[in-house]
Amino acid sequence: MKKQKVYKSDKDILKAIQRSNDHNLQAYMFILPWLIGFLVFTVGPFFYTMYLSFFDVQKTGLGWQTTFVGFDNYVVAFFKNLYYVPALLEFIVVEVTYVPAIIIASFILAILLNRDLKFRGGFRTIFFLPVIVLSGSVMDKLLDTGSTRLSDFSENIIFKMIMNYNMGAARALLTLFENFTMVLWFTGIPIILFINGLQKINTQLYEAAKIDGATTWQILWKITVPIIKPTALIVTIFTIVQIGMYNINPVYGLIKDSMYDLASGLGLASAYTWVYTLVVLFFVLVALFIFGSREKKTEIKLTSIQRLNFDRMRKQIAKGNEEVNHA
Repeated sequence: MKKQKVYKSDKDILKAIQRSNDHNLQAYMFILPWLIGFLVFTVGPFFYTMYLSFFDVQKTGLGWQTTFVGFDNYVVAFFKNLYYVPALLEFIVVEVTYVPAIIIASFILAILLNRDLKFRGGFRTIFFLPVIVLSGSVMDKLLDTGSTRLSDFSENIIFKMIMNYNMGAARALLTLFENFTMVLWFTGIPIILFINGLQKINTQLYEAAKIDGATTWQILWKITVPIIKPTALIVTIFTIVQIGMYNINPVYGLIKDSMYDLASGLGLASAYTWVYTLVVLFFVLVALFIFGSREKKTEIKLTSIQRLNFDRMRKQIAKGNEEVNHA
């Protein structure tokens, strides 16, 4: 058993605090290059985009010319542009349908790939290969040629039944199933993150649950799911942001086109970007609400006798610490 360190004087305590501060300073020095890059290339452009959204930015022969227009760019985005609001609504539908499907599929595949089976490394490599495809221009070509779409499921009896009750939900599910290849392609990195989280779970918890007679389904919902929730939060946020950076997001293509449109300028593109960013942040907040830990603080009320016993025990502990320090 490791012996607890006893500080004999205030000087020893100050030295320990100084060593801790030195270690913290060294840690901050290691991440300083990343912090500088984050402030310069992420935080700075983020607020500068919000600033440009209130201006009409045009490129002239003398350089970039900015004219303050207030909320005109937002008025154009929501009320005068015929494509932005439908594209934004389509992006919301994509997030609502794709993200849960990717999370569930990647979690199930991670559980299967975490088992002790033959050629496990090969199967893991196969599921990670789409990440390489998604990282290049090959993805754009596949989307343009329609190679990512499966067969037409509109004549399926299940979709016809859903269509009779809710046309919008039926179309969203139909789009999801027709592009289910995209869902599997987006599961590459989430599978790795889930496998990493599953491997950190203490196996003794599973053994104790089996001894107590718990079924596989009970072990999944009572042990695996609660412990894996922090990993699920990271996977959800990553998936929300990742979907917004590919061509399946119609807003992303609209922003790119507006950036090079001389008629609208960067001001309108900045307004598009800022509204789109708020929508993404809203989905991130929803993910934090679902998977975030919400610990309830409970107050313990003691009776007068319990309070006296508690004070007596606290005095005994303090007295024991004094004797150890004098020794």
